[in-house]
Amino acid sequence: MRTIPLQRSIMIGLGLMLFGGCSHRQNSAADGKAATVERVQVVKPQRKTLVRTTTQPARIEAFEETPLFAKVTGYVKKVHKDIGDAVAVGEPLVTLDVPELADDVAQKEALLAQAEAQLKQAAANVTAIKAAAETAKAKVEEAQAGTIRAASDYERTQAENERIKSLAQRGSVTVKLVDESANQVQAAAAAREEADAAVRSAEKSAEQAEANIGKAEADQQAADARVGVAKAELARARTMLGYAEIKAPYAGVVTQRNVDTGHFVQLGAAASRPVMAVARTDEVRVFMDVPEMDAALVDVGDEATLDVQALGGKKLAAKVTRTSWSLAPANRSLQVEMDFKNEGAKLRPGMYAAGTITLAKRDNVLVLPTSAIIRNGAETSCACVESGKIAGRTVELGLQAASEVEVAGGLDENSLVVASGASGLQPGQAVQIIEPKR
Repeated sequence: MRTIPLQRSIMIGLGLMLFGGCSHRQNSAADGKAATVERVQVVKPQRKTLVRTTTQPARIEAFEETPLFAKVTGYVKKVHKDIGDAVAVGEPLVTLDVPELADDVAQKEALLAQAEAQLKQAAANVTAIKAAAETAKAKVEEAQAGTIRAASDYERTQAENERIKSLAQRGSVTVKLVDESANQVQAAAAAREEADAAVRSAEKSAEQAEANIGKAEADQQAADARVGVAKAELARARTMLGYAEIKAPYAGVVTQRNVDTGHFVQLGAAASRPVMAVARTDEVRVFMDVPEMDAALVDVGDEATLDVQALGGKKLAAKVTRTSWSLAPANRSLQVEMDFKNEGAKLRPGMYAAGTITLAKRDNVLVLPTSAIIRNGAETSCACVESGKIAGRTVELGLQAASEVEVAGGLDENSLVVASGASGLQPGQAVQIIEPKR
């Protein structure tokens, strides 16, 4: 029971001693701080040209590279080119042996010759039938002339018969002569009817001849169509035979050769590898992946340079030719392409390179190091030294490039701005400027 008050008294004493010691140290620290003036480095905004660039790894690829597959099945008859060989557009690379296609061409040529002969025959038939039609028309005219003669004869004999009848009534001629005259009238009437029938027959023949012309002309058109079909089939057969020769689609270099003489080549869909591959050499594409932070500043036509390690650090000038516009979800980057004229074929697909794109450029602007800027959300400011004390200044920023930023408003060229660590200073705080070493 007596030990408890003693322990309490010891603890209280120790607490008083500790409290007194802490108060003494705090007062000492406060006195020391009051006596110390913060020393700061200052910079003045500099007027200069500010350029923002992005430098990224670049990959060089052929402007075009085409794997060539066979369109027909056959055996390799001859390999004309090997890897590394330069080729011209349309130059043969591989020739296949496909005899059945050659036979098909020969057959189609014969069918075309047959169709052309039939067309000539049909044309001659049209000519002959038209001539026959003209003859039929002439016969109609001839028959019509015969009806006129027959009608004239009938009228003449009829008049003669009437005259003889009159003479017989007066007894000037015999009854026998009257009968003979009547017979002549009947003969003239029959001749007239015969002439009319001849006209009708000739007209029917003319109509038939005209109908034959139409049929012959239709036959000629059919023969002409058969010639067209034969030509089309021959063209197709020749096209298929032409596939037996695999040609270069453009001028370039052979980059792959996967066949030898005698190899059996299958159609493209069934082949595991292309017969050959050709790449263009006169121009290359350079690909760069620009990060999201710089992607919005990339425009078609932006100036760029390419540093190719294999060319001894020689920088090549170019411009942005095209962009993917949208960012790739995998790495949040924008694909940028630059086309290079490959003079001397010095640039080759697969070479290592570094590409630099000029994203933006500001001439004659005030510039500060980014370390001098104080950011508080959307607000930007800096700490200036005026009459030995800190004065806060709100600033308007423009283009940022690497460790520098454009000051678009709030400062002038004579402003003394704390270079770094300004966020720990308070307005009105006394400071001492550290003079730069000389």
